[in-house]
Amino acid sequence: MDMKFDVKEKVEEIAAKLQKDPALLKSFQADPVKTLEKLTGIDLPDDQLKPVVAGIKAKLAASDIGGKLDGLKKLF
Repeated sequence: MDMKFDVKEKVEEIAAKLQKDPALLKSFQADPVKTLEKLTGIDLPDDQLKPVVAGIKAKLAASDIGGKLDGLKKLF
């Protein structure tokens, strides 16, 4: 099984959960590794979780930018 595919799928899944739950998002922003471990039930060394955390942050940032661009489109 391709590990990269699994990571991408997990990033998508967790980013979606965080976007729907402001308290969970706040927890992720405060301590992303612990929140990720809690969400996934996987206890990995921090250095192995950091790429997943980075992916989730990038996905959230992209979603946030998309939302802001939609808002700008409505102005014009």
